[in-house]
Amino acid sequence: MSKRWIDITQPLTNQIATWPGDTPFYFEVAHTKEQTGSVNIGQITASVHTGTHADAPFHFNSSAATIEQLDVNHYIGPAKVIDVTGIPWVGQEELMNFDLDGVRRLILKTKEKVQVEKFPEDFTLLKEDIGEFLQNKGIFLLGLDIPSVDSADSKDLPIHHTLYRNGVHILENLYLQDVSAGDYELIALPLKIVGADGSPVRAVLRKM
Repeated sequence: MSKRWIDITQPLTNQIATWPGDTPFYFEVAHTKEQTGSVNIGQITASVHTGTHADAPFHFNSSAATIEQLDVNHYIGPAKVIDVTGIPWVGQEELMNFDLDGVRRLILKTKEKVQVEKFPEDFTLLKEDIGEFLQNKGIFLLGLDIPSVDSADSKDLPIHHTLYRNGVHILENLYLQDVSAGDYELIALPLKIVGADGSPVRAVLRKM
């Protein structure tokens, strides 16, 4: 019997936390079956960075690639989950304690529980040396269970930029509280939204 896929996507509800000042997520059935005579039709309003999502480089660099221009193969394939819960800053020194040889997609579990309906007051921060370290290891995708790779008050976004310069793509707001450290298969495909700076993803893992 094949191993089951684990859903690591935050559920999109009208109560989901969004980045302060960003467009809230809102879903409604805009036209009911009673109104149309045949079907229910829903509509959504949201930031593309709501919940579990992929950042495109265009998000922080106006001359860089938008989401539909990125290679979907970055978001499908073997991935390693490591547990860094309780470590306030993560960079080269911390990651050297883990066996990352051969890893191409790295997922950091930084907390035991995720409060989907509350924006975190603080979260694990990354050091600027992480970009070069990941590139040297051959890692091209970094996923995390936090809303941003940079601090909430950052304006220059140094971690976004160092990851970009070193060829590392970003997945944020993963839902990892039911996932243990180990090797997995990952699928986390962004929508093909032309010109977009990011996209929601449906992210799933399956134990290797």
